[in-house]
Amino acid sequence: MPEKQPFVHPYIPNAEPEVQAAMLDAIGAASIEEFYAAIPAALRMQEPLDMPEPLLSEAELKRHLTDLLAQNQTCADNLSFLGAGCYQHHVPAVCDEINARGEFLTAYAGKNYTDHGKYQALFEYASMMGEMLNMDVVNAPTYDGNQAAATALRMAARITSRDQALVIGTISRNKLSKLHDYCRPDLAIRLLPYDRASGQMNLDSLQQALSSRTAAVYFENPSYLGFLETEAEQITDLAHSVGALAVVGVNPISLGVLAPPADYGADIACGDIQPLGIHMQFGGGHGGFIATRDEPRFVQEYPSRLYGIAPTVAGELGFGDVAFERTSFAHRDHAKEFVGTAANLWGITAGVYLALMGPQGMFEIGESMMARARYAMRKLDALPGVRCPAFHAPHFNEFVVNFDGVGKTVAQIHSALRQHGIFGGKDLSQEFPELGQSTLYAVTEIHGQSDIDRLADVLSEVIAL
Repeated sequence: MPEKQPFVHPYIPNAEPEVQAAMLDAIGAASIEEFYAAIPAALRMQEPLDMPEPLLSEAELKRHLTDLLAQNQTCADNLSFLGAGCYQHHVPAVCDEINARGEFLTAYAGKNYTDHGKYQALFEYASMMGEMLNMDVVNAPTYDGNQAAATALRMAARITSRDQALVIGTISRNKLSKLHDYCRPDLAIRLLPYDRASGQMNLDSLQQALSSRTAAVYFENPSYLGFLETEAEQITDLAHSVGALAVVGVNPISLGVLAPPADYGADIACGDIQPLGIHMQFGGGHGGFIATRDEPRFVQEYPSRLYGIAPTVAGELGFGDVAFERTSFAHRDHAKEFVGTAANLWGITAGVYLALMGPQGMFEIGESMMARARYAMRKLDALPGVRCPAFHAPHFNEFVVNFDGVGKTVAQIHSALRQHGIFGGKDLSQEFPELGQSTLYAVTEIHGQSDIDRLADVLSEVIAL
């Protein structure tokens, strides 16, 4: 009986035993296990992964993945009021057309002489973002807005040589987790209380918390819970009074109607570009921006790439890296902070969106979103037992809805909405238990009056059951 041959997976490179043996021989190792000797045995899995049998044909694999994806219910297939950092906006067709071009879609990293057009596209993106933010310098996009916020705080710590950041308590717990993970052990994150009636930062608590250790005060405007910080200038003034920097997270699509952070004293602005022409996706479609004034103390602390324009030896204009020597590409393991996965494709996409919209378009979309959100708040607040908005403050496009007076949990209400093809907002009852049975709803330019009326009507039925 012929000897059974070892299984070689067609999708895993260098899986043939003969190839593996040759590779081990070339590097002088007796077995693959030698590569893991430094990892304690107790931390290594001692048995095969509990996985199903492999699919050996591309047709089978495609059918399997198609069946899995068919179980998803997307925001495009339902009436959705989800937000909380990832929003359903209209994406103009030109955004998808440009980011699908091969020279952008397939290029990951390269130089200005190989990635023709990419540097200019990112320079134009940064220029339009800078104009909107009223800042001079904008980086190439980081992985997402959470990373941008964490990096901005690390920059502030290096600039001030301090080790504590003060953060308002209404921050997303996902983002807060990222800040803790990314900033430790060099920078401690201290959470500050907020006013339960308005959601605003408690200025007395802030003043008491400020000290010679404070590197930065971080808040968001619009906030994660939707309201606007009406005392933003007082917050930045208090930060500056002890030599700390003011770092402000902002939704860029709000800047057509709201003042940019720089106008009320922010030293560093940051956020996520997903609202700018990028579809909602299953974990993707995000890119973080950081913006500052054009001062060496700020520019030299950016870990990410910056793109600029300069004359060439031939007297033409070219696009390339600015202060490349400050990055981890130059310093390697001695860098202040590493350049992570960039989201250049989404930066180019956001640039296309901004160029298409222009200042007037950004004003109109921001005004439209505020008006629609205001209409939605009035409709929901009229429902028996519903309190909307939960905070007494101006809002942009998101707002907290409280269901404590209804006698049902948010989970029960949202489950019933799903039966009607409606995605309610994000359930906040676990993230912010002090808010009771509350949820965060988002309204954008895609929501017409009939959509909001339908939500109110179905909610009325669900509440009455």
